[in-house]
Amino acid sequence: MLPSPDRSVAGKLASVRHLGADYDLVVVHRDADNAGRDARLHEIRSAMEAVMPGSACAPAIPVRMTEAWLVLDEAQIRSMASNPGGKMPLDIPTWKEAERIADPKTLLRDLLVTASGLTGRRRKDLANRFPRLRALLLERLDPQGPVCRLSSWQRFEEDVTAGLAALP
Repeated sequence: MLPSPDRSVAGKLASVRHLGADYDLVVVHRDADNAGRDARLHEIRSAMEAVMPGSACAPAIPVRMTEAWLVLDEAQIRSMASNPGGKMPLDIPTWKEAERIADPKTLLRDLLVTASGLTGRRRKDLANRFPRLRALLLERLDPQGPVCRLSSWQRFEEDVTAGLAALP
């Protein structure tokens, strides 16, 4: 059984370490939000040093929220909304706007609901499935697709490459 959930980065790493496995590379996700990348990077590195010293780490730090990585792919949004041929206009941000969206999570939910073309109860049911749809979008994220133009994605790729290079 895992220890009681400590929602800090160090607490989450302690829970992972408690599982008892050996990890070649630990990817630590932390949205930058208002704190900024440097503060999150310091937070991740400090937690890694305290809980898993010597382990290779790749920070995943989206500029605002992870959903900013997901709002750019119109085809995937329409597909996830079960309406791939839908013609209703979607207000998909440009890649230059994506990392400046105040609430990309709400925008993504709204895009999915609009793309579905549903009304009434079915529309509400789709909105209630948002957490699962968001997870599926993340699983299907095309690393060579629109997201590759975002600076936070480019830094993530650099951090993964650096983490892999640090492996023995």
